[in-house]
Amino acid sequence: QVQLVESGGGSVQAGGSLRLSCSVSGYIAGLYSFGWFRQAPGQEREGVAAIDSGGNSLRYVDSVKGRFTISRDKSKATLYLQMDTLKPEDTAMYYCAAFRDRPRRGATLNPETYQFWGQGTQVTVSS
Repeated sequence: QVQLVESGGGSVQAGGSLRLSCSVSGYIAGLYSFGWFRQAPGQEREGVAAIDSGGNSLRYVDSVKGRFTISRDKSKATLYLQMDTLKPEDTAMYYCAAFRDRPRRGATLNPETYQFWGQGTQVTVSS
């Protein structure tokens, strides 16, 4: 089955940037769609960004539009989340996730759709 491992988290000051990576293994290229989610203590898991299996459709939660960019590099089997102009409210544990997108369902921010999850990487933004 799909295995996901996140990296790139850390601590930054407000206005700074981080690039999260998600190494993907155990899957057949092109058959999965991916997303990034985050969860702060005491809060529900929130969909942040998603990309479909073909990389043709992207979705973002309103609070990160214009600041975050999701992308994937199939040749490197890696999913990315570029986070710019970070704010303290972005502080959370960030998870990458995937689901088998056949028949095609497309990008979604609904965590219930996702079958496979990484262990998370912490992002902390100070003011």
